[in-house]
Amino acid sequence: MTEEIVKSALSKVMYPGFTKDIVTFGFVNNIEINGTDVSVTIDITSSAPEVAQQLKDEATAALKSAGASAINCNIKTPVIPREGSSKGKNIAPQIKNFLMVSSGKGGVGKSTTSVNIAIALAAQGKKVGLLDADIYGPNIPRMMGVDGMKPEVNGNKVIPIKAYGIEMMSMGALMEEGQALIWRGAMIMKAIEQFLRDILWSELDVLVIDMPPGTGDAQLSLAQAVPVTAGITVTTPQGVSLDDSRRSLNMFQKLDIPIAGIVENMSGFIAPDTGVEYDIFGKGTAQPMADEFNTKIIAEIPIEPSIRTGGDEGKPITFVNPSSESAKRYLAAAESIWATIEEVNANGGANNEGVQPTTPPGVSACSTGAAAAAPAPKASDESCGTGCGCH
Repeated sequence: MTEEIVKSALSKVMYPGFTKDIVTFGFVNNIEINGTDVSVTIDITSSAPEVAQQLKDEATAALKSAGASAINCNIKTPVIPREGSSKGKNIAPQIKNFLMVSSGKGGVGKSTTSVNIAIALAAQGKKVGLLDADIYGPNIPRMMGVDGMKPEVNGNKVIPIKAYGIEMMSMGALMEEGQALIWRGAMIMKAIEQFLRDILWSELDVLVIDMPPGTGDAQLSLAQAVPVTAGITVTTPQGVSLDDSRRSLNMFQKLDIPIAGIVENMSGFIAPDTGVEYDIFGKGTAQPMADEFNTKIIAEIPIEPSIRTGGDEGKPITFVNPSSESAKRYLAAAESIWATIEEVNANGGANNEGVQPTTPPGVSACSTGAAAAAPAPKASDESCGTGCGCH
């Protein structure tokens, strides 16, 4: 027996839920050979006992077929994901953790980040859902390779579409292609709630939520509907993007959402022919902003042509090319995000009690009933005092 024979045998063992083998994923470590006796350690990212047992059985069988006599297959697993300990209103209690992906402005690669972070978390053994809550630009179905696929309906509930080992739902999967959505704030708020309440999400470890750009009704509605465990903001190195990203981070603070970090997208350019990285837009310019909000840059994602082609063709780079530089950075970002989620839960969990509406259900802040208790405005250009923003 040789190390090459062992790796060749184990390369036939697929990681459950994926079409890639454990050698390609880099999970095989510490190969020891003594004649035909083989000892190997497989360091996996899933904490599920059934995954560990399946891999142990298949790896043992593969090594036996390759000629090994005595086989010691040690499967190392991470700590089982902690149950969410969040407080406040939660209309989707079967989901343990919620990750809000936000940006101050559009066009910074927020949806691409959401897709690859979701796949990276799934690759680490987490049960992941991906909600495309970007009502006006629902393009995640294309990025996930399910463009044109319609979800099944079970009673009055919608079953999420499954792709790349995760559950996904998007307005783009429910509407006709090319249809324009002209919605007011109340309609957006209702849509966000329905995406959480009326979709048959499994008992997920985490739901990654791709938000519309900005800091409007959708963000507030989500924060009031579920206790968001953590939030990340996506920016580019340019100053105009950083200005808007500050508003996004400030929104997290106001909505009591723990900040997991900043993804600096388009951070450098990797030439496809040479692999050399050039800082065409700058790099690391988000660090002062990270310091300002007591957080960190969890990834500097370069412009890499395969990211663009992967998004257009529905082949996310983190899944189809996990050894690429960008995929490695997404995977590292996912590890950092999960560490923050674990820390939040260890310290009592997320809490959205402080951002709940103060007016009675069904009563507008501008209604006579709500305004009656407020002091009358002293001038016509002052607010009515209810927080409705009518002046």
